[in-house]
Amino acid sequence: MPERPTPDATRPDDERTKPMTLIRTPGVYAPQGDTALLLDTLARERLDQGARTLDLCTGSGVLAIAAARRGATATAADIAPAAVTAARRNARRGRCRVRVLRGDLAAPVAGERFDLVTVNPPYVPAPAPDVPADGPARAWDAGYDGRLLLDRICRAAPAVLAPDGVLLLVQSSLSGVSATLAALRAEGLPAEVVARRDQPFGPVMTARADWFEARGIVPPGTRTEELVVIRAVRPAGSRMARPAPGRRILSAAGDGPAAPHRTRETR
Repeated sequence: MPERPTPDATRPDDERTKPMTLIRTPGVYAPQGDTALLLDTLARERLDQGARTLDLCTGSGVLAIAAARRGATATAADIAPAAVTAARRNARRGRCRVRVLRGDLAAPVAGERFDLVTVNPPYVPAPAPDVPADGPARAWDAGYDGRLLLDRICRAAPAVLAPDGVLLLVQSSLSGVSATLAALRAEGLPAEVVARRDQPFGPVMTARADWFEARGIVPPGTRTEELVVIRAVRPAGSRMARPAPGRRILSAAGDGPAAPHRTRETR
């Protein structure tokens, strides 16, 4: 199937972001509801000109491109060759300078530090214990509890964040939000949920609904998930970083309605 450009319906309503058209490449995770929520959060994050940003599990590269359009020195990384190719082509199409690297999580940038790290990792609980070696499911399957990548990211985060650097990570409620918060805090990173959104199961999760119920991942009859963005900060010395002015911090359990959003969802 040839690559085809498609309008990016997930861009945030931010005057600094022009309409973006992405090349959709077969086998590469397309921007969906989780991407949209992370883009919205990124748009509200302070980002100085020249700030060093890193997007892990970049897929189409849309998050790295969004950062580059705001003047960041952007880097993106993905383990899948097709994703690396797609991100490079999308950056060129958008006339953005993005350094795109291939490798496992932060391995390609070992020893480097970043002011902002974004990541939309595979997080869907799956009947198989390991991440698929290849194929489309590699973009979403993450072991029995959905945490194969999440736990690794939490352990790796301090090494890639500059002092006062921020991590923005999106995941599903099915893969343990409290576990992610605890893991990041155990690494010395204050962490909070800063955005959340409900959405119905897509085809992949609908097909696994009975399995989710059997394992106790969701209550019987549940066919929706909550997406959350977690914000973690690497403190500079003993000074604890605070959220940007006007940011509303949400508890892990949540205390307000989710923002409405509709998009094509395949997880």
